[in-house]
Amino acid sequence: MVFDGDCGFCKLWIGRWRQMTSDQVDYVPARDPRIQAQFPEIPRERFDGAVHLIETDGQVYAGAEAVVRAMAHAQEPQNHRWALRAYQVSPAFAGAMELGYRVVANHRIFFSRLTRWLWGRHVEQPAHLLVQWFFLRVLGLIYLAAFLSLWTQIGGLIGHDGILPVDRLMAGVRQQYDLHGIGWDRYRLLPTLCWLDSSDAFLGLQCAAGVILAGALILGLAPAPCLVLLWLLYLSLATVGREFLGFQWDSLLLEVGFLAILFAPWRLWTWRPSSSTPPSRLALWLLRLLLFKLMLSSGCVKLSSGDPSWRSLTALSFHYQTQPLPTWIAWYANQWPLWFQKASCVFMFCVELVVPFLIFAPRRPRLLGGALLVSLQILILLTGNYAFFNMLTLALCLLLFDDSALRSILPGAVSGLLVRGPAQSQRPRWHRAATWAVAVIFVPLTLAQVNLSMGGPLAVPRMLELTDEWLLPLRTINGYGLFAVMTTERREIVVEGSNDGVTWLPYEFKYKPGDVNRRPTFVAPHQPRLDWQIWFAALGNYRQNRWFVSFCLRLLQGSPEVLALLERNPFSDHPPRFVRAELYAYSFTESAERRASGGWWRRERVGQYLEPVSQADFRKN
Repeated sequence: MVFDGDCGFCKLWIGRWRQMTSDQVDYVPARDPRIQAQFPEIPRERFDGAVHLIETDGQVYAGAEAVVRAMAHAQEPQNHRWALRAYQVSPAFAGAMELGYRVVANHRIFFSRLTRWLWGRHVEQPAHLLVQWFFLRVLGLIYLAAFLSLWTQIGGLIGHDGILPVDRLMAGVRQQYDLHGIGWDRYRLLPTLCWLDSSDAFLGLQCAAGVILAGALILGLAPAPCLVLLWLLYLSLATVGREFLGFQWDSLLLEVGFLAILFAPWRLWTWRPSSSTPPSRLALWLLRLLLFKLMLSSGCVKLSSGDPSWRSLTALSFHYQTQPLPTWIAWYANQWPLWFQKASCVFMFCVELVVPFLIFAPRRPRLLGGALLVSLQILILLTGNYAFFNMLTLALCLLLFDDSALRSILPGAVSGLLVRGPAQSQRPRWHRAATWAVAVIFVPLTLAQVNLSMGGPLAVPRMLELTDEWLLPLRTINGYGLFAVMTTERREIVVEGSNDGVTWLPYEFKYKPGDVNRRPTFVAPHQPRLDWQIWFAALGNYRQNRWFVSFCLRLLQGSPEVLALLERNPFSDHPPRFVRAELYAYSFTESAERRASGGWWRRERVGQYLEPVSQADFRKN
């Protein structure tokens, strides 16, 4: 490849092409004496207007054709030969390529400045070994938090004496599937290891295995196999957890965890980045596309829902006190003036609706987009407890950066310790084939879900629609969008017990608002799932939340596993004879009010959520 060695723009892009083609193509400046000596038949002035590719058979190609033919010699030619095939087959494509090449060649100073503004001083394809190393360890920490959090609650939530017992679910499903003659397909329709055993011990064993595998992933031990098993275990528990594991971050963890299998190295031990294999660029872009879907959908659903509070930019004026589990910082954020709340809402919409498109931009705009997405997630982390949702989103944001960007912010000693020696061998062919097979399904369905969040139809070919329906139980390609309709008032359910039907004593939950003087706290990445479900139950009635009735029955029975989910049980000696639920309106106090009373909340009784019930009432039903 002969190029103009005096042109800064040419030298920039030759560096990238040299990286891609390695030793398959020699790049020689036009003024090199060897060129005139070996190819005297090519006039010197021809090299000033375009690059020339001289093949080993003596054929000479210029301009865009020279570029696409050179790229066909890349180290991974399957990713670049399509351009040469299109150039040879389609005159329209070839003409467009040549026209574009001439425009750039005639305005090299402008495009040189544009290149430096968009990419910086180097346009070589960035490395992501360090990014891969950090991403997998952050994902390991998230899995660790998710399994540990669930392990401490699983008995009370879905154990034998819990609120929604798994053993009863499995017995009922097995009976129904046998009745309708459903055979092996039952394992796809209800993908859980609880088909083998639905005891409390086995539930705990699955959580313990998740903790151990997450630790192995953090240490870099067999990362890809660990990710496969972690995904299977979390899918197993999420399937039988029903309402208690039906949150968007549970689905997001399954989707990220599945794609991470393709992103991770298939090696026994990757204790530092240089002991890994370069991550698949296709898998990297699939994860970036997931981040695009997550963020853009979050913004689109707020507008497409027609909620007036979002359209008037007033949603944040009450969001901080109406969200499920606010932090104490949310109390202070709630005191900010309305103009600041509206400005914050504008910032949020800009980040969710505009910034996601920077994910597909060149390096510098993408780094800016990553910084803005990170800043939004940190602000959400400070004011609300959303389990590991924000950590998971931050992990995806990490993939917008490259090794060079990470090294610039890491201390030199840490960077030198992690990055030492060359990367290991390339990925096997079966891995590339599997990644492409996933991409063929994932990309169109993801784009269709983004369109759906904008209020459009799920426009995909019938075959892909059937594929999506078949994959639905696996929860690996999901739609997202929190707070499409903003809750403007906070309703809290206060559960009370009584021995005589006259004196009622309240049960205190661990984290949700109850005692008005108790300060909101930080609890994420742990998720108190009962507290969360109580918040959702208050948006409707107990008939729409049958699990709540089961919860009250467990209180009447004095289930130790369920009582362990609560902060305070006022009936430590024996269970109460009656249980009821009262509905209260809660709101944050103002600054002067808190100084006077010490209360973080004020509340007012709204009415009765569940009339007094006893065990005899359940026996009647």
